[in-house]
Amino acid sequence: MARAALFLDRDGTIIADAHYPSHPDQVVLIDGAASAIARANLARVPVVVVTNQSGISRGHITVSQYESVRNRVDALLAEHDAHVDASYHCPHWPDRDGPCACRKPGIGMHTDAAHALQLSLTASVYIGDRWRDVQPALTTGGLGILVPGEETHFDDITRAKGLNTPRVRVIDTIGDAVDAGLAWIHAARGSAQ
Repeated sequence: MARAALFLDRDGTIIADAHYPSHPDQVVLIDGAASAIARANLARVPVVVVTNQSGISRGHITVSQYESVRNRVDALLAEHDAHVDASYHCPHWPDRDGPCACRKPGIGMHTDAAHALQLSLTASVYIGDRWRDVQPALTTGGLGILVPGEETHFDDITRAKGLNTPRVRVIDTIGDAVDAGLAWIHAARGSAQ
């Protein structure tokens, strides 16, 4: 049976946005991210990282550098008894590679995760610091939560707040966003029983 998941952006949501981080030493967890992910783990809700990494196509970072940063994120989360169930990245840069299905706000990474982990995209929650992280909720029927950070454009906040739908919210911290997502998933499970 398909399960709901939390789809989390990485840079600016789980870790501070270092603009194409290429070395593990650049990884800094955002306050509250690890404990929020640990709460999702305890609730047995899969946590999936979906991240645009156009720095690979742009030549700013290599795939192995991306992987070393990803491994550092995983190690720091593990220090807080937290883990992600899967990580997906889009390496493409539209100016060079043209359009692709995986770059957010496209849902290619989400669809791949749904097939691999038997997830329901409709029942899932989409959390990030940019509109493109939240927009998949409108495509799939899930819940989108924008968590504004230092790199969030004002237009993204205005767009999220201006929608007349309970399926898109703006919440100040990653901890509160994950808690709201878990509550939404729990309520949906209850109404389905």
